[in-house]
Amino acid sequence: MSRAVRRRWWWFLWGLLTVLAFGIAGYFVPPYLVGGTTIPNLDRITPGYYTSLVIHGVPAGIALITGPWQFVHRLRTRFPRLHRVLGRVYLISVVAASVPAAYAAAVTKSGFPLQVAFFALIVAWLYTAAKAYRAIRRREIQLHRVWMIRNYTLTFAAVTLRLYQLPLLALMHSVSWLPYKDVYTVSAWMSLLGNVLIAEWFIIQRTLAPLARREPVAAGNND
Repeated sequence: MSRAVRRRWWWFLWGLLTVLAFGIAGYFVPPYLVGGTTIPNLDRITPGYYTSLVIHGVPAGIALITGPWQFVHRLRTRFPRLHRVLGRVYLISVVAASVPAAYAAAVTKSGFPLQVAFFALIVAWLYTAAKAYRAIRRREIQLHRVWMIRNYTLTFAAVTLRLYQLPLLALMHSVSWLPYKDVYTVSAWMSLLGNVLIAEWFIIQRTLAPLARREPVAAGNND
């Protein structure tokens, strides 16, 4: 595959990712701001549960729509100050969204498997954010990018969770034995595990593979 073809594919995938991020944030976050929701039969009885979703949704939406711009090389090189500002906004949003998400996961009545999935996502979300911040503070640019790829794929789980729900919801409406709680749980696990695998594949292909291809040449030059 030529370099031009790879670039076109990269921009196509980046554009698709960005459109989906803006679409999901624009569809799911605004209803919370006016006391509504897009989730059917949402629990409004458990104290603080709905409020935690509202507090989580706003910074999570900000992280979702600011993240894609961090991966545009032209933006990073031409506007480094803007890149740093957006990076701070993004990382602060991740932390701000994680705290209410942890409370919502703790009190949800959707079952233990869903709680485990969300807690695993939150821990990984905060851990990768901390590693990305630590790397950039040490000026380890390449390592910072690797951790940011991992972190944003976890942020993007908000999108893939909804995408996985579409066929499962269609199945739910066609059968009587599949409750929405199970649809949501399966979608959460698929989005978490699937996004992690995609992130690692991308890191290997875009970061480690080029380094491995150059290593024998460097070794030969040392002989």
